[in-house]
Amino acid sequence: MKEAKTEITLEDLRQGSDMALKQVYEDNREKFLNFARRYHLSDEENIDIYQDAYVIFYDNVMNGKVERFTSSIATYLFGIGKYLIFERMKKNKKTVSSKFDLTLVGKEDELVDGFEMEEQELTPEQVLLKKHFGGLGQKCQELLTLFYYRGYTIQEIMEARDYNSENVVKAAKSRCMKTLRERIQANNPD
Repeated sequence: MKEAKTEITLEDLRQGSDMALKQVYEDNREKFLNFARRYHLSDEENIDIYQDAYVIFYDNVMNGKVERFTSSIATYLFGIGKYLIFERMKKNKKTVSSKFDLTLVGKEDELVDGFEMEEQELTPEQVLLKKHFGGLGQKCQELLTLFYYRGYTIQEIMEARDYNSENVVKAAKSRCMKTLRERIQANNPD
């Protein structure tokens, strides 16, 4: 299986997946340090703040304080970090510019979103796919995500999800794709 960035879920993190936890840490470290530099703290302070934010993030996930993410993982992590930056600035008796509203900590805001990959506008085909994929059953969504998005082989899906044989996986994938195609075509007759 090729090494590709995968979307990390809350369940991956809760299960203590070292790979998922490491990926969250590494994917966001440099973005956060670049973000934090605007507050004119030292690089050492910014690194300490990021590590503290990550520990809080980890604890919140593992202790069940986070039931689901209402924003991206990066936005949640940055929100914690931004709060810690403001706390450090207060401790250092530095002022926080009036344009920063502390009530936004933990919520999405433009400053944080600017450091995440901007979502490109979806094509009409992608909109249809997203709409109809969401209407599939959970098993189909999981199967198609594992195969097409995460790059699992039929054998790996069979082992990971306790299917009886590769033929059962192939047949289920085929049925799911057929259903998805039919729904998309019914909505977009060309």
